Amino acid sequence: MNTLPSEEEQINRIIDLALEEDGVACDITTDAIIPPDLQVRAYIAAKEEGIMAGGKVARLVFRKVDPSLRFEIAVEDGENIISGQSVATITGHAASILKAERTALNFLGRMSGIATAAAHYASLVKGAKTVILDTRKTAPGMRLLDKYAVRVGGGQNHRMHLGERVLVKDNHIAALRPSGMGIGDIVRKARENAPETSLEIEVNTVEDAIGAAAAGADIIMLDNMKPQDIEKAVSSLPDKVKIEASGGVTPDNIRQIAQTGVDYISIGALTHSVKALDFSLEIA
Repeated sequence: MNTLPSEEEQINRIIDLALEEDGVACDITTDAIIPPDLQVRAYIAAKEEGIMAGGKVARLVFRKVDPSLRFEIAVEDGENIISGQSVATITGHAASILKAERTALNFLGRMSGIATAAAHYASLVKGAKTVILDTRKTAPGMRLLDKYAVRVGGGQNHRMHLGERVLVKDNHIAALRPSGMGIGDIVRKARENAPETSLEIEVNTVEDAIGAAAAGADIIMLDNMKPQDIEKAVSSLPDKVKIEASGGVTPDNIRQIAQTGVDYISIGALTHSVKALDFSLEIA
């Protein structure tokens, strides 16, 4: 089985690609007007309140552009920030700071936006046993950082990648139905061929949930089911089977879903349509 690069390798690759994309090596504006020996002090300020995430990634961006830059983090990941608050200072060559600025702020804004959203959803289910999960609906190439930001905000990660565990989705089932395989058959086949991992399956009826559990599924994902049907499924399944609700989750209905007794609620919106938090860089 192929293995993924280490987290450090992935982060460096993400940052290198972002810097290449922004053309920091050929910043004609900065090179045309900023003296190479000009030294300045700059600070990054939050322009709205939320949860900080990505400070160390921003520091890596600046240090990759210029290792001599001094980057000091004033607010650690996971801490609350307010509008106008300085979250970091950078001291060194003005040209280097200007070249790294946008890439660093892009990471900081996206990651803090995800952490803020995760914290908000987690607050809405406070007191329930339900854990907030993300999904694989992440920005291409950004999954490691997107999912880190979810954890910073108080959520947990679903599968990081396809090789992490078995998750039988609706299209797997649709592809196998013409051959006469039902939910139970599919669960048993998956268990036989991948016995070393936990097994989750997506269903959209209470009957299929019961059948999947009886066949040996460890986790049942209830997809786009109404709260009353989720509650019926929870009461019908063995305690050893974990239950995940997914699809159509909003701030308005998440509390009701959590109160059905599900173990997990997965929310694609944490990463697929997150609003970035606004930051600015100012030279003092």
